[in-house]
Amino acid sequence: MKPYLKEFEKLIGIMNKLRSKSGCQWDKKQTYQSLIKHFLSETQEVKSAVMKKDAENLKEELGDVLLHIVFYAQIAKEKKHFDIAAVIRNLNQKLIRRHPHIFSGYKVKSVKDIEKMWEEIKAKEKMDIK
Repeated sequence: MKPYLKEFEKLIGIMNKLRSKSGCQWDKKQTYQSLIKHFLSETQEVKSAVMKKDAENLKEELGDVLLHIVFYAQIAKEKKHFDIAAVIRNLNQKLIRRHPHIFSGYKVKSVKDIEKMWEEIKAKEKMDIK
């Protein structure tokens, strides 16, 4: 198993334990709504690390953002909404859909063409949802 997969599985296990009956009282009481302010704070800390060009701090802050993604997915799993695998699968499908110049042989001439195509695909996806 690749090291990052092993570490990701360990992270999922840690979050599961933190939210379990014998887990952390603070973690167990969190909801989608209660985590928002913390999540937004972490994203601002990522921005700060990027602006300061502080790679070591960026590594830490990206970990904090990943924690929130896993946290939200754990809550969703408990509510039987979805799990982390569904989040990743959805992202994979979206990336493939939005990069036809890579995955479907679609020809582009410039980055501007790629950006235009991305926005068109995104707009179509939003219309399909309605």
